[in-house]
Amino acid sequence: MNNHEIYIQRCFDLAKKGLGTASPNPIVGAVLVFNNRIIGEGWHEKYGGAHAEVNALKSVKEKDRGLIPNSTLYVSLEPCCIFGKTPPCTNLIIENNIPEVVISCLDLTPKVAGNGVEILRNNGVKVTVGILEKEGKKVSRIRNTFVSKNRPYIILKYAQSKDGFIGKVNEQIWITNLLSKRLVHKWRAETSAILVGTQTAKVDNPSLTTRYFYGTNPLRILLDKDLKLPKDLNVLDKNYLTWIVNSKLEKKISNQLTEYLKIPFDENLLSNLLSRLYQSKRNTLIVEGGAITLQNFIDQNLWDEARILVGVKWLGNGINAPQISGIKRENFRIGTDILTIVQNSSSIR
Repeated sequence: MNNHEIYIQRCFDLAKKGLGTASPNPIVGAVLVFNNRIIGEGWHEKYGGAHAEVNALKSVKEKDRGLIPNSTLYVSLEPCCIFGKTPPCTNLIIENNIPEVVISCLDLTPKVAGNGVEILRNNGVKVTVGILEKEGKKVSRIRNTFVSKNRPYIILKYAQSKDGFIGKVNEQIWITNLLSKRLVHKWRAETSAILVGTQTAKVDNPSLTTRYFYGTNPLRILLDKDLKLPKDLNVLDKNYLTWIVNSKLEKKISNQLTEYLKIPFDENLLSNLLSRLYQSKRNTLIVEGGAITLQNFIDQNLWDEARILVGVKWLGNGINAPQISGIKRENFRIGTDILTIVQNSSSIR
C-alpha cells in the first residue's frame, strides 16, 4: 500500500467506530497528516455531533497546530458542503488553510455529490478522489443507499440448517451456535430498525434486543395485520420503541414506546413501510424473518445485503430457506457455523 492508501485505510477503521451511533448521518473517518506523521484524527461519533473532519482538527495538539496549513487531510467520504446540524466541513477546511484533501469516495447526498470537491478546488485546495474507492463505497454504502434511494439499507438475516431449512412449522428451533447469536446482537446494535413477520413473532417469540451485546436497541417492527398476536409476546413488552404494523389502527400513545402504524397489507406494504422508515430517519433495517417475509423482500428486490448463517444441524424436512441470488461477497467461519454475505447486484457498490 502507498501512503495515500495507508491513511485512507486508517480513515475506514475510524469510521466504523461510529456504527450504531452516527445514524442517520454517515460513518466517516478523517486523518490529518504532516510529513508522514498523523497529527490529528477523528470520526463522526454521534448524530448531531461534530463531523469527522472537525474532530480530527480538534485532536491536534497545541504544539502541532502550526503544521495544519502544511498538512494533508484524508477523509473516507467527501466532505459535506451544506448546512445541517453543523456547518459545512468544506468551510472548515478552507478556513484552516489545509492545502490538500484526499478522499476515498463521493457522498451521494443530492446537494453534495461532487459539489464538496468542486468548492474545495475552486478555493485552491488540491483534491484527490478515488483512493481505495471500492472499499470506501462499502464503508459508506448505508449512507449512499439512504440518500439516493430514499429508503433504509436493507439487510436480510437468516439461519439455515445444513440441508437448507430455516426451521419447522410451529416449532422453535435453534440452528446456530452461541457465538453467532452474540454476533447477531452486535449487528442489531449497529442497526436503526429490525423487523419480523407475524408467524416468527408467534413461534420464536424473539425480544429483538441487544441483550447479548452492548449498544443501543434498534426500533422493533412487528407485522401483525389483524392485531391478533398475543399481548404477552417479548416484542410487545413496552420496554423499547416498537412499531406494530397493521391494517386497522394508527395510534401513538403518549408516554409509551409502542406505536401502531396503519398500512394496507397489499402489494405496496413493504414500500410504504420503507417510506415511513425513511421519513423517521432510520437508515438501516435488518429483516430477521420469517421465510415468507424474507421472500417478499427478495421478490420485490427490496434488499441490499443478505447475511446467511449455516449451522451444523440437519433437519431432514421443514420450512425451506429463502431463494436468493446475488454476489457472494464474503465467507466467514463463526465457530461451527458458516456466515455467507451476499450482495444484491443492483445495490450500491
